[in-house]
Amino acid sequence: MPEKPDLTALLGSRICHDLISPIGAIGNGVELLMMDGQAKGPEMALVADSVTHANARIRFFRVAFGQTSKDQRIGLSEINAILADMAHGSRMAIDWQSAPDMSRRETKLAFLCILCMETALGTGGRIAVDRNETRWTLTGSAPRLRIDPALWEVLSNPAAEAEIGPAQVQFLLVPEEITRQHRRLTVELSETEIRLTF
Repeated sequence: MPEKPDLTALLGSRICHDLISPIGAIGNGVELLMMDGQAKGPEMALVADSVTHANARIRFFRVAFGQTSKDQRIGLSEINAILADMAHGSRMAIDWQSAPDMSRRETKLAFLCILCMETALGTGGRIAVDRNETRWTLTGSAPRLRIDPALWEVLSNPAAEAEIGPAQVQFLLVPEEITRQHRRLTVELSETEIRLTF
């Protein structure tokens, strides 16, 4: 029996698909203007950086929110390229350790967890992602974390009451994806560290 379609993922895939081409075209146009010397200065550098960041976010969102199938794969080089572009110019570093070829579905869950950690790392920090033979471990650390206990409770207890806005939608999607992948999520929180294992 086929899996029930994941409407959220289908919507995410559609939006990312429709946005990635025009954002890429804008980036190419900016690059050509800068190469021709027609546009210089801090204003054009700001536009170029913004386009690069938008492109990185769309590629990240395509994995985190997009549709995946059981046998779909993603290469470590593509993951590292996405994460490097995401971290460029930000106060957050992401260190990803995994096999060279990964399940896209598992990577989707890890990306959703990274988005959860981002909410607590508003002033910067480091996220370490490690995939061994059986488990994923994501560790977010910073001198000071901004943790909303109600939000993090949703990860281990989907029935928990928390006010979820668009910026926190990943907290609702992680438990769904954990169930879909038949995994169990463990959440450990401290003043300076968040550890997620599944």
